[in-house]
Formats: sequence, structure tokens, C-alpha cells
Amino acid sequence: MSETSDRISQLRIDRQAPPVQSRNWRWPALIAGLVLAGIGWWLFAGSGSSSVVVETDTARRPPSAAQASSVLDASGYVVARRQATVSSEVTGKVVEVFIEEGMFVDKDEVVATLDDTTQRAQLALARAQTDSARAALAEIEAQLRISRLERDRLRDLANRDLASQSSLDTAEAAYDELAARLETGRENVEVARSNVALAEDALDNMTIRAPFSGMVVSKNAQPGEMISPISAGGGFTRTGICTIIDTSSLEIEVDVNEAYIQRVTAGQRVSAVLDAYPDWRIPTEVIAIVPTADRQKATVRVRIGFLERDGRILRDMGVKVSFLGSGEPSAVDAEVQGVLIAGESLRGDEQGDFVWLVRNGVVTRRSVVLGGPADRPQVLVAQGLAVGDTIVRSSDRPLSGGQPVRTE
Repeated sequence: MSETSDRISQLRIDRQAPPVQSRNWRWPALIAGLVLAGIGWWLFAGSGSSSVVVETDTARRPPSAAQASSVLDASGYVVARRQATVSSEVTGKVVEVFIEEGMFVDKDEVVATLDDTTQRAQLALARAQTDSARAALAEIEAQLRISRLERDRLRDLANRDLASQSSLDTAEAAYDELAARLETGRENVEVARSNVALAEDALDNMTIRAPFSGMVVSKNAQPGEMISPISAGGGFTRTGICTIIDTSSLEIEVDVNEAYIQRVTAGQRVSAVLDAYPDWRIPTEVIAIVPTADRQKATVRVRIGFLERDGRILRDMGVKVSFLGSGEPSAVDAEVQGVLIAGESLRGDEQGDFVWLVRNGVVTRRSVVLGGPADRPQVLVAQGLAVGDTIVRSSDRPLSGGQPVRTE
């Protein structure tokens, strides 16, 4: 019992004993550190919130006067206004092909021949039939002469009552019969001549000729292949020997967005640049605006003609064109003063046109003088900027002078 009482007395709290130091002193220090870090982040974010996120652009020198004075830019392809796939009028087997890609052929020059064995035989038969009809006609003419003499004698004898009327009537009938056969023979000769002409035409169809002078751009058939003016199905019958284009009919076709078609007029000067020769500017002009629109693409087709011909211009080449505004044609090659900037970078208010110039992370208002239209994707600035200047293209908030900016 005494042992149990001793143990219970040990469980009592000694209120006179000094307090034991807590081991959780690290938590207040950790919380204080987090608070300080939050304050620092808030201060940092607060200082950065004054800068505006912007998209910048660089002022650059215009590549040419044509681009600087352009009212509209577009792209298209070189096409041949006059081209033809040369084929035959009948189905036949190719015997010889006399052309290759890149060859120039004259009008009516032979480009290929077909197997004409059957046509030659038909022509020989038609000519033989013509000879036979002529021989039969000559025989009838001889018989008619004899019949005429016989009729005339019987008429003389009948007038002297030395021949019967019956004999004279028989002679008259025989003469009329031969005269009718003579007319039939003459018609047979004409029919035979027509058959000869048809046979000659069929034989001539076995020789395929160029319909006009031009350049061969593709060779589609080889000797031994069958060719037909219509598709016979499958891949064993060709529908053409070659494709010829008239190089003098080359022009440019571009599709212009219908929202900008009012900037294009017939006869307007255009500067064209082939993708294959980016440093060569070709003078051209608008031939016509095709009077219909494509509802699927919302575009209008424009035909542009070359003012200068050159062998480097090939069909289906890609080309970029600049529709020029009013001015002298010689201005296309003139020196351009100023720089090009994106149209989105240009601003304007009651004080005039200006841009936001970026230097050392701070924007400054810079007034500019334009050297061309302001409603274009690329605007020519004549004064106020230099090549290489960085300007603001767009920003997430309104800008003010001296405001810090940053790009992302």
C-alpha cells in the first residue's frame, strides 16, 4: 500500500518548479521569413507592374520604289493565255514523234505521225474507183455519139419516107437513154472524186501538225502508243501528243481580295517580281479585271500583262506584284528616301502621325512624316525614323511617354 501511495505522489504537478523551455521556437522564425518573402515579392511585382508588355518592329529600308509606292500587294502565277494540247482527229498508233520539251515549233510544223497503212489503202481504192468511173463515162460518151449518128440518119430517111416511124422512135429512145447514163456517169465521177478527197483528208489526219507557233512544254506520247481525241479509259491510250504554249501570250493572274479590288483599275501600272529572280523587277500593267468574284475565297481575278518579254519568264512561275499608285513610270527604279514600318505601328491624334520609339526599355513619342498612303500593311515614313529604329507595334495597355516596357 505504501508503495502505491508513493507512485501516485510522483504524478503530482510541482507548481514551484521552473518552467521547461519550449522546443518549438523555430516556427515563429519560419513564419516571419515567409512574411518577409511575401513583402519582397509584392514590392518586386509592384515595381514591375508599371512596365507594359509590347510587341516591337524594326524600321527598315524599302527594297524598291515600286514597293514603297504600291497601293496593293498580291501574289499569283504566270499563265499562258494561248495554249493547246495537240492531239489527232482520229484514233491511231503513234509512229514517230518529232518534238521534245523546250523546242520551238512553227505553225503547221509536223510534230508526230500515226500509222497510215489503212488510210493509204483507202486512198488507193478511192482513186481506182475514180479511174473506173471516168472510164465508164468515156464508154458512155462513145456510145452516145454512135446513137446520135444513128438517130440523125433515121430522121433523114424518115423525112424521105425511106424508114418507118417505129425505127426512128427506137433510135430516139436509145439516144435519150445513153444521154441519161452520161449524166449518171458524170455524177459517179464526182462522187469518186469526193471519196478521193475524203481519203486524202483521212490520210492527212495521220500527220499531226502544230496549230500555232509556240514552245513545247510537255511531251505526252511515244512511238508505239495509241492516241485518241477522246479518253478511252485506262492508261494505255493517250489523248495528246504534246502541249504547246504561245510564249507571246504569257501573262499574270492574281486573286485580289474583294475588299481591296477598288484599288485596282484597268491599265494601272504594276511591278512584278518572279520568285525565281527576286532582284529583277518586271514592268507590267493591268489588262482587265475579270467581272466575277469567287464566293468561296471572296476574291476577284485580275489579269496582268508583261510590258517586256524575256526568255526567263516561264509558265506557272510564282510571282509577287505591287499595284502602283499614280506617278511617273520611271519612278519604279528611282531611289527611295525613308523607311518602311508595319502599318499597325502608326498612331495618330490631333497633333499628327506618330510612333512609340523604344530605347533602353523606355518608350518615347516620335512624330513622323509619311511618304505614302497610311492604310497599307507596310507604310513608308519619309521623316522621323532611321533604319534600325525599334518601334512599338502593339501593346497590352495604353502607352505614355517615359513608360518602361518589356517584350515577351
